Amino acid sequence: MGLSVFVNGQYFERREDAVISVFDHGFLYGDGVFEGIRGYGGKIFRLQQHLKRFYDSAKAVMLEVPYSLQDLAEILLECCRRTGSKDLYIRLVISRGAGDLGIDPRKCKTPTVVVIADKIALFPVELYESGIRMTIASVRRTAPDALNPQVKSLNYLNPILAKLEAIGGGFQEAVLLDRNGYVAEGCAENIMLWDGATLKTPAVHHGILEGITRNAILELARDGGIPTSECSLTSHDLFRAEEVFLTGTGCELMPVVEIDGRTIGEGKPGDLLRDLRARFRELTKREGTPFRA
Repeated sequence: MGLSVFVNGQYFERREDAVISVFDHGFLYGDGVFEGIRGYGGKIFRLQQHLKRFYDSAKAVMLEVPYSLQDLAEILLECCRRTGSKDLYIRLVISRGAGDLGIDPRKCKTPTVVVIADKIALFPVELYESGIRMTIASVRRTAPDALNPQVKSLNYLNPILAKLEAIGGGFQEAVLLDRNGYVAEGCAENIMLWDGATLKTPAVHHGILEGITRNAILELARDGGIPTSECSLTSHDLFRAEEVFLTGTGCELMPVVEIDGRTIGEGKPGDLLRDLRARFRELTKREGTPFRA
């Protein structure tokens, strides 16, 4: 599969050619926002939802995207075409742009816009069949009154610290709690649990990003007659659940079989997860904005 990168009006095929200034505020301060998007079978899944969230994030941090939504959509589609692949991952980024070594955003005259179309593998393939082990991180999720979680900021140090804690303990992933001790999300994923009666996921006020894959899974569950609830969850709710799994653009649906030494359900991916994953794959075949015939 090929690689295609767009940087401020130019397309590149080699990652070493796609460069930005070391004075870019995205690099110096994490001053910018991004979106992770997937292409399946020659179509970008829920492109308009991703772009809407991208523009909303940019507006929240007072960044003006120098392209119309339609023009930016065409840039993404062209990046995908140039890869020669039908299945890929797209990263869309805007930063404040190049300035000086000070924090003053007024010094950044022109934002930097980057689109990367490539592949992604957050977890080894075999873990989708065996499941992953998680730990509950001591790092707490950034509070909504500090940085609204609906803003997909370039500053990911909070979940990176949790990820490092998980790796140091021999786990694949970490659960982040909010400052009140309620379940928020994984390092880069939403969390869902099945208690045998209801599919539950943390409500947005617990410091989570309202994931597009998360919402798609909730829709599929409701369409299948499965009760759902966006609510407050504790670590105890995770421990006693019949199934726990992660959802996200990058990981799609990942089963969790153990959390801090507690076996989840029967210690293997459950029937609900398998059913929802199969229906999600069918959904990605039906929905999408084509970039290839």
